[in-house]
Amino acid sequence: MSAPPAIRVVIVDDQHLVRAGLRALLDRAPDITVAGDAADGEGGLAMVRAERPDVVLMDVRMPGMDGIEATRRIVADPHLHQVQVVMLTTFDTDEHLFAAIRAGAAGFLLKDTRPDELREAVRTVASGEALLSPAVTRRVMDAVAAVPGRLDPGRVAALTDREREVLAQIATGRSNAEIGAALYISPATARTYVSRLLTKLDARDRTQLVVIAYESGLVRPGTCPDP
Repeated sequence: MSAPPAIRVVIVDDQHLVRAGLRALLDRAPDITVAGDAADGEGGLAMVRAERPDVVLMDVRMPGMDGIEATRRIVADPHLHQVQVVMLTTFDTDEHLFAAIRAGAAGFLLKDTRPDELREAVRTVASGEALLSPAVTRRVMDAVAAVPGRLDPGRVAALTDREREVLAQIATGRSNAEIGAALYISPATARTYVSRLLTKLDARDRTQLVVIAYESGLVRPGTCPDP
C-alpha cells in the first residue's frame, strides 16, 4: 500500500533566516515537503498560484503587499480553494490578528513555535482543522468587543440549541474530540455538527465560525470556558 502524498507547503516571509529555518524544520518530516518560498506577499501569491500547495506559512508584516492582503487574495481565488493559510506572528498587535482572521487565515503560529509543534500545526491545518489556541480566541473576542456596533445576532438565529452549543465550543478553540467530550457526544457527531454549521453560516472554515460566534454575541469576553 503506497504512502499518502506529502503535505506541500509554501513559506512567505521577508527574513531569509526565518524562511531557511522553517524549511529546515519542515524538511525533516517525511510527510511534509516545502514546495517553495518567497520574500513578500506579491511573490508569495505568485508562488502559491504556481505550486498550489496545501498549506502556506505567511508572515503578517512584509514590504509591499503584506501577508493579510496576500491571504485575502488567496482565499478569494476559486482555483486556490484547497490552500490553507497559517499566519506567522509575534502577537504584537490584536488588530493584525483580527484582520488576518477576517481575511480568511486558517490559523496562527508564533515564530518561536517549537519544531514538533510547527510540523503538527501544518498537519492539523492540512487536514481541515483550524489552528486557534485559547490565547488566540480570547484575543479575537477582545478585538470584536472593542468595536462598537460589530455585534450581529441575526447570524445565528436559525441555529438549533445544540448547534449553538457546538458553535460556542468551537469559539474556545476546541477540537472535535474536545467538543465531543464537553457535550457528551462522539467526535464523529461533533464533526457532523461542525460541517452543518459551516453550511448554515456560509463559513469557509472553523476560523470563520469563531468570528461569527463573537460577532453574533453568542460568545462574549469572560463567558467562554477555557479548554
